[in-house]
Amino acid sequence: MLIVALASLRTRWTTLVGTFVALALGVGLIAVMGLGLASAFGAPDRAPQRFAGSPVVVMGDDTLTVEVRRGPSTGQVSRRLVHPHPVDIELLRDLRALGPVTRDDGKGARGGPDAVGVDAPVTEVRRVVGDRALVLTGDDRRRADPATERDAEGLVTVNALLGTAGGITAFVAVFVVSSAFAFAVALRRREFGLLRTAGATPGQLRRLLLTEAAVVGTLASATGCALGRLGAPLLAGLLVDEGMAPSWFTVRPATWPLHAAFWTGLVVAFAGVWVASRRAGRIGPAEALREADVDTGVLPPARRLLGFALLAGAAFLMAKSLATDPSALLKRKTYTTQPMVLITAAALLAPLLVRPLARLVRLPGATGMLVTANASASLRRTAAVAAPVLITVALAGSVAGSATTVSAAKAAEVRAHTRADLIVTGKELRVRPVHGATLSASASTAVYVREEGTALLRSEARAVDDAKALATVGRLPVVAGDIRDLDDRSIVVNEEWEQHTVGAKVRVWLGDGRRAALRIAAVLARGTGNNGVYVTSVNAPAAPVDRIDVLLAPGVDRAAVTARLRDTGGTVRPTERWLAATHPRTSPQTRLGLVVILGIALVYTAIALANTMLMAGSVRSCELNALRLAGATRPRVLAVVAGEALFAVGIGALLGLTVTAVNLVGLGVALASLSAPVAVSVQWPLMGGAAGVCTVVAVGAALLPRAVRCRSTPVN
Repeated sequence: MLIVALASLRTRWTTLVGTFVALALGVGLIAVMGLGLASAFGAPDRAPQRFAGSPVVVMGDDTLTVEVRRGPSTGQVSRRLVHPHPVDIELLRDLRALGPVTRDDGKGARGGPDAVGVDAPVTEVRRVVGDRALVLTGDDRRRADPATERDAEGLVTVNALLGTAGGITAFVAVFVVSSAFAFAVALRRREFGLLRTAGATPGQLRRLLLTEAAVVGTLASATGCALGRLGAPLLAGLLVDEGMAPSWFTVRPATWPLHAAFWTGLVVAFAGVWVASRRAGRIGPAEALREADVDTGVLPPARRLLGFALLAGAAFLMAKSLATDPSALLKRKTYTTQPMVLITAAALLAPLLVRPLARLVRLPGATGMLVTANASASLRRTAAVAAPVLITVALAGSVAGSATTVSAAKAAEVRAHTRADLIVTGKELRVRPVHGATLSASASTAVYVREEGTALLRSEARAVDDAKALATVGRLPVVAGDIRDLDDRSIVVNEEWEQHTVGAKVRVWLGDGRRAALRIAAVLARGTGNNGVYVTSVNAPAAPVDRIDVLLAPGVDRAAVTARLRDTGGTVRPTERWLAATHPRTSPQTRLGLVVILGIALVYTAIALANTMLMAGSVRSCELNALRLAGATRPRVLAVVAGEALFAVGIGALLGLTVTAVNLVGLGVALASLSAPVAVSVQWPLMGGAAGVCTVVAVGAALLPRAVRCRSTPVN
């Protein structure tokens, strides 16, 4: 069987080149992502830098640890405090009595430095410090380095990006490879019919295809692993250059990602050919005599059932999210992965939709009639072209559209929640009254709440000095209570909180870890997640003022007020300019993630389209020569071939637009149910560009001389 398979591959290598490239590229990308993840998860611990010369570091407590339920028992959960405790003056005096103390106030806190280095025996330091602060030695001293937290956040971003890209790669690779094998089997039905006539059994045909898949999969996976080892350092450099990974991040040698990528490629090859091999085994000897080119039975019952099941699953997931937790649809993880279910369902059911759509379209002239008739008759070819286009257009529209829609909604929400004419921002602003203006000063902080006894959640918050000024300058979406009732013993929460009844008391931990029982003064709408918590500055004494919203009185000189506000030590900007600077439509990290995801999809689509066109063209000689015998000129034949490719791409783009519309409408409904601004962003240029690339690739591959073999004058 191996000899027969190798002979078949040698004869039909041109039809499997696209499959080989797609599989090798997929394995290479999975290897790259795996090597990146391995390097991020197993990142080496960096040596202490800030207090490298001190054997002991004393640092203020920077974590909040709370006991929660863990099934029948209990456990502890820790969260990093937004306002770590300083090393106070009294403790500093006691430490200086032990030996030299090194201070570095670059990351200082109110009341003293956040950490100091001590040149003294660790036992003596522990005795003096007690439970007033943390005593760090050895590699633990790096906890005091400002870069430690930034590096940890960067590695989380790297993991999220590479994990998502790896999932998209696997999804598209499985679809492209399985579609390529299925289409190749459909084109070889007469060959298999001849083999059955010669006495080949269904099992032998299946083993032939599986052997071919094993050969192609092994070679492609090995090539992909080699490409992955070369590409991983380039990806690491790109992530560092874009500021998504720490400056020291690099790819370290690891073997398990290469093993995982190789065997994944082999499994994908076998999985892609398995269904096609089952279909090949059912081909009877009579297929050798079949001349009809009208495709029938192109949607097996299993594929039909799976397609409708996924369609129902997509509808259920969206309905459940809208009914129980609409805010989940606004999260990047959800709007990146959940559309895959609907996209897969539409791609599986595409053959059912091709013929009705082809019959609805009436192209003018004889060429148009031939185009629609051929597209309707050759369902496998048309669906094989439309499906990857559908995936690319739907991904571009759904993922990119959702990201920009959420970002635009957040920016619109922030603008709608303030009446301010000017915004002053800075690290530690000095607040002074300004004649003719109402100032609402606030500081960034956070509160922690234990929900249902099982989780410790952190909520971003703003600490304000004057609740009445906040109510005057702000336009907060209050659904219950009154913002002006906020005082030192109360809190403003949003509907996302487990307890959100006005007048009820909630037990929280403040940004510095202090526990407090506060009365709910008002409740805000949930919104996009920007509607955080409000407390008074008494409940966040360590939080410096970093924002002042300024509302000008009628007739006041804006320039004079702006000049006075510069004395605060911050940057004064009109509200619109502040919004444009602080609330861009998409962050650089999100843009890079979209480029990676859509780039993978577009490359795979180009490979699939070129492969399909070349495979289809290799068996169309008789059909195209028949057109020449009927009187069609060579330009007319080429127009028909190009028209069919363009028509199939158009059907795929139309289905992709439909999937995009469903996803964006669901996102719009979620925003409306959250009382957030509905600013649906349709990425027409991106989808149009993807469809344009697909058109160029499909038409170009269809018109290659090897695909259109009608160069000689037909013989009667």
